[in-house]
Amino acid sequence: MIHPTQIQDMLQAALETGGDFAEVFVEDRTNGQLGMTGGVVDTALSGRDFGIGIRIMKEHFSVYAYTSDLSEQSLIRLAKSAARAIRGGGAPGTHTITLHPHTIPNQHPIAIIPDGSQKRAKIDMMRRAHEAASQYDPSITQTSIGISNSIQNVLIANSNGLLVEDTRTYTRMRISAIATAGEHRQSGFRGPGAYAGTEFLENLNIEENARHAARIASTMVKAGYAPSGRLPVVIENGFGGVLFHEACGHGLESTAVAHGTSVFANKIGQQVASPLVTAVDDGTIPNAWGSLNIDDEGASTQRNVLIENGILKGYLIDHMGSRQMGVPATGSGRRQSYKFAPASRMNNTFIANGESTREEIIANTEYGIYAKSLGGGSVNTSTSDFNFAVEEAYMIRNGKIAEPVKGATLIGKGIETLQNIDMVGNNLDHGQGMCGSVSGSLPVNCGQPTIRVSEMTVGGRKGE
Repeated sequence: MIHPTQIQDMLQAALETGGDFAEVFVEDRTNGQLGMTGGVVDTALSGRDFGIGIRIMKEHFSVYAYTSDLSEQSLIRLAKSAARAIRGGGAPGTHTITLHPHTIPNQHPIAIIPDGSQKRAKIDMMRRAHEAASQYDPSITQTSIGISNSIQNVLIANSNGLLVEDTRTYTRMRISAIATAGEHRQSGFRGPGAYAGTEFLENLNIEENARHAARIASTMVKAGYAPSGRLPVVIENGFGGVLFHEACGHGLESTAVAHGTSVFANKIGQQVASPLVTAVDDGTIPNAWGSLNIDDEGASTQRNVLIENGILKGYLIDHMGSRQMGVPATGSGRRQSYKFAPASRMNNTFIANGESTREEIIANTEYGIYAKSLGGGSVNTSTSDFNFAVEEAYMIRNGKIAEPVKGATLIGKGIETLQNIDMVGNNLDHGQGMCGSVSGSLPVNCGQPTIRVSEMTVGGRKGE
C-alpha cells in the first residue's frame, strides 16, 4: 500500500522530538450500499476511502494525526507536525527503525468477494425481503431494506519493527418494517451481518428475517402499554446481550478503567456478578461480525474472559491502556478508520451458556416482563447507570408468556443487574450491531442465552 521505506522514514521523523513509540495505520477501503423503500430501489452507492494516520506516544501522552495526501513529502510533514506536540526533548536522527514483515494466518475465509456484478442478485434479495415483510400482516404499511458491504485493506507498522497487513470483508442486510393501526405506528428491525462475503447473503434465510421484523412491528402496534415498577425480567437470547455490552462491557474497557472512570476499576478478583455469570469477549470467532485476525494496532485478537462465575477476571486493554495499567494488551485496540486513533473496544461480547432451558426460565417466573427484543440504550460507565428501550415485550403470568406490551424501558445499574441474574439459559446466540465510542463506529456482536434478572426497574405506563 505504501513502500516500507516511506513508513520507516515517517516513524523515524515521528520520534525526533522525544517520543518513545510511533505507529502508522494505512487504510484502503471500498464500500457498497444498496437500499430499497417500499419495494423500490432508492439507494445505490459505492465509494473508496484511502488514508494514513500516525500516532506518537511518550509515556502516557499521545498525539494522533492523519491525511489522505500520500505523497512522500506530505507524509514526512505530517509526522514532523505531530511530533512537535510531544513534550520532552530528543535529538533528531537518533532512531533507526527496521521493519520486519509479519504474516498472519487468516481465520475468516471469504468465499465470494463482493463486487458490482452482484447488484442485480442483491436487488432480488431485497425484493424478497420486502415481499415477505409486507405480506406478513395487513398492518405493515412500509418496509425499508438495505444491503451493505465493505472491503478494508489495512497496513500497520510501528517503531518496535512491526509490519503487518490484513484484509477485512463485511456484509450485512438490514430489514425494517413499519406497522400502522390508527394513529399508532411501530417498527421492527433485523440486521444480520458477518465478517464474510456475498456467500453470507446467499445462505441467509431472508424471508424468515423479514417476517421477524414484520412480526415485531405488527404485534407491538396492537399491544397495550407495559406496567412500571420493580419486576422480574426475562431477556431473550441473541441481541439481548446488548444490555451487557452497554451496561457492563464499556466499563471493562481500559479507556475507562485506566482513568478510574469505570465502576469496575480496581475490582479484579472481586465478585461483581452472580456466580451464574461468565462473560467473554472473543475476537477470534470464525467469520463473526465483530471478529478480526488482528486488531487495529497489529496485535492478534484473542478470547478474553472478563467475568468467570461472577468474579472479575480481566479488562479489554489496548496499547495505551497497557502502558497506563502496567498489564499486557489483549488485542482490543480498534478504530473505525484512519481518521481515528485506536482505543480499547469490544469485538464479540457475550454471556456464556448456563444450565437452564428457556422454557424452565419462563415457567419459573410467576409474574414479570419478557423482553424478546431490545432496542437502543445508553450507559454512564462511571456509575454503570443504564436505560434501554424494549423493542418487543410480553407479560409473563403464571409461568407463561401472555399479552404483548409496548413502551417498556429497562432502567438500572449494570453492576447491580449482573448480581441479580438468577437464571441463565443454555441457548447462547449472537446478534449484530454497530457500537459507537471514542474511536468511531465499529461492527460488534452482542450475545447471550436467555437470562432472568430477579428484579429490575421497568419504565412503562398503564394501558389506554
